[in-house]
Amino acid sequence: MPSRDPIIIVAGQTAVGKTDLAMGIAESIEGGGECISADSMQIYRGMDIGTAKPTARQRQQVRHHMIDVANPHDSGFTLATWLQGARESIEDVFSRGRRPIVVGGTNLYIKSLLSGFIDGTEPDPARRAELDRMDTEQLRTMLESRDPESAQRIHRNDRRRTIRAIEVFDSTGKPISALQEHWQSESGPDPFILVGLSMDRELLNRRINSRVGRMMEEGLLQELEQLLQDGPLGRQAREAVGYKQLLEMMEGRCSLEEAREQIKIQSRRYARQQATWLKRFRPLQNSIWLDMNQGNPDEQLRSCIDLIARSEKSLDSAPPEGDQASQI
Repeated sequence: MPSRDPIIIVAGQTAVGKTDLAMGIAESIEGGGECISADSMQIYRGMDIGTAKPTARQRQQVRHHMIDVANPHDSGFTLATWLQGARESIEDVFSRGRRPIVVGGTNLYIKSLLSGFIDGTEPDPARRAELDRMDTEQLRTMLESRDPESAQRIHRNDRRRTIRAIEVFDSTGKPISALQEHWQSESGPDPFILVGLSMDRELLNRRINSRVGRMMEEGLLQELEQLLQDGPLGRQAREAVGYKQLLEMMEGRCSLEEAREQIKIQSRRYARQQATWLKRFRPLQNSIWLDMNQGNPDEQLRSCIDLIARSEKSLDSAPPEGDQASQI
């Protein structure tokens, strides 16, 4: 029998309804729960509308963690930073007798939590600047000499991943490909129940398009203008869907209407990428999948709570088995 209740993880594509369902779970389960965001853009302060961040009212209703923990003008927040903060938040929630509910669409964050992903030490700014000054062919030659396996997988024009693989080798003495094998085999710290949400692509695309329209009406452009008053966005934050396209509009590279359409297109593309990731979670024994095409939100929540209860009973009675995370 698990020493403490399993962590609940809510995963799904953008605009599928993760936040509302996770909050409903938090308010419905025995002892109550608190949400831990697994979203690589909701970490940034001031980036509220474009990241579909839980509102102030929602955060009063259910406590949220790992939101507004980074400066959008900096670029030092890494996967390892999130993982450490998420684990600390999980321990904090458990220490108060409540249930952690990890929710978000950055599936690499979720995978790292389940598997203990390690990708080396934090980048050294001086070394990063030195690598940035090299041309692409120099970087490629360097990577091939250090980590031939990663060189086979990383496109020769992908400077960002090439530089990171070189940094990892320089800081750990090991190729990033070896550490990623470690990622595939290490187990997470706690039992978990993963709640996966699915929705028909056509319906999801309509929801995405509608959400983009609401974001623009709610002041996404004005939010970006306010952020820029404190300086340019950092390298990571400026890549966020919505902000990136509006920045291009501000730079004169497209019109506002073209930017709006590109936000919709890139949001739908991101949803397809998320769907590919979610397929990797389906084989997990303690995963349950909820069809968000069926029923209203109240019915979906009741169905989810029932499925979680059944999964918990299964966890309590099942004999120990091999590491689930290695199945992903």
